[in-house]
Amino acid sequence: MELYVDLLSQPCRSVYMFAKALKIPFELKLVDLSAGQQYSDDFGKLSVVKKVPVLKDGDFVLTESTAILMYLAKKHSVADHWYPADLQQRARVHEYLSWQHLNLRSHASKVFLLMVFYPVIVDGKAPKEKMDAALEELKQSLDLLEQKFLQDKPFIIGNEVSIADLVALVEISQPTGAGVKVFEGRPKLEAWRDRVKKEVGEKLVDEANESLMKASSMPEKMKDNPNLDMLKARFRKMFQ
Repeated sequence: MELYVDLLSQPCRSVYMFAKALKIPFELKLVDLSAGQQYSDDFGKLSVVKKVPVLKDGDFVLTESTAILMYLAKKHSVADHWYPADLQQRARVHEYLSWQHLNLRSHASKVFLLMVFYPVIVDGKAPKEKMDAALEELKQSLDLLEQKFLQDKPFIIGNEVSIADLVALVEISQPTGAGVKVFEGRPKLEAWRDRVKKEVGEKLVDEANESLMKASSMPEKMKDNPNLDMLKARFRKMFQ
């Protein structure tokens, strides 16, 4: 089995960490999104969606991180708490995974992109009103994670960790790579983070986040990207 990932990407890190933490055998294939490798002919033959993560298991190719996580959990018969057989517990996992795409993941990514990539791609610091709005959206998502999904439980679905917690942890890490103090004034969320890191493996979490913590060097690297003009156009459209 092969996993195609860029560890600067939130969805990629969740898939990578899950496979590593559960000792699922795979061959790592790194795809550098900032260098435009997703647009290469070789990658295009693998994934028509031009993005990672991608799982290749024999002739079977699967995209979308949440689908990959569920596939891995079922194929490799991991401990039940990761992706519970109980209908209602599994529904709670699905509830979070469905919500996060347009909320915490989206808002955390937006803050990261505005702070790290906007200056080099748009040739100027992100406007204050855009930055303030993005930080407010992130705050609202963090509030919902605490108040709706976590509440007073140790983990999102109860007393044990699940793939929902892993995905949430990875998403929250994204703005920290841009220097945002996500956990400031949030002791409950900070305690939850520490529990999830312990379950996944603190060394593994730090290893997976290594590229993210060096994100400040990425804009300079992107200046040599042959697809930079296309990326600029897409970025401007995203934040216009």
